[in-house]
Amino acid sequence: MKTNSTRQQLLAAVAACEDKKAENLAVLEMDKATSAFTDYFVICSGSNPRQIQAISDEVEQRLARAGQRPTHVEGYQKADWVLLDYVDFVVHVFSPQARSFYDLERLWKSAKRLTHAELASPKRKKTAAKPAARPKTRASRASTRSRSARKRVRKAS
Repeated sequence: MKTNSTRQQLLAAVAACEDKKAENLAVLEMDKATSAFTDYFVICSGSNPRQIQAISDEVEQRLARAGQRPTHVEGYQKADWVLLDYVDFVVHVFSPQARSFYDLERLWKSAKRLTHAELASPKRKKTAAKPAARPKTRASRASTRSRSARKRVRKAS
């Protein structure tokens, strides 16, 4: 899955959480060095089991419209911690008690916390800067000439 489409799906999931009045919404970009099983976590809280189910239902519906279905859903019936696995990102909808108990933000503290603006802006690839061209010095010109002269001598013989 392309990074931009992943970010679009993340934005859809975040919007779904916001529309259902999820609390303490956080998006974590997982550090590549931690060998995390996904690229992003969307973490939020609902105040009661019905709201937790409504948030997870809305996320599923919005992403289904975009053609994306979760590969795995856990905890929906109990609605204490619902996990929606979309491979490139995972949506966690917690009750306040479960969120404080598991404390994923502390557990994955190496992850970068993304703001809505950072998520909405396209991710730019880092390009290596080209080394500055070195001005030719007298010595480098002389070595170039000597190489050229050696090539001519080889061709002549």
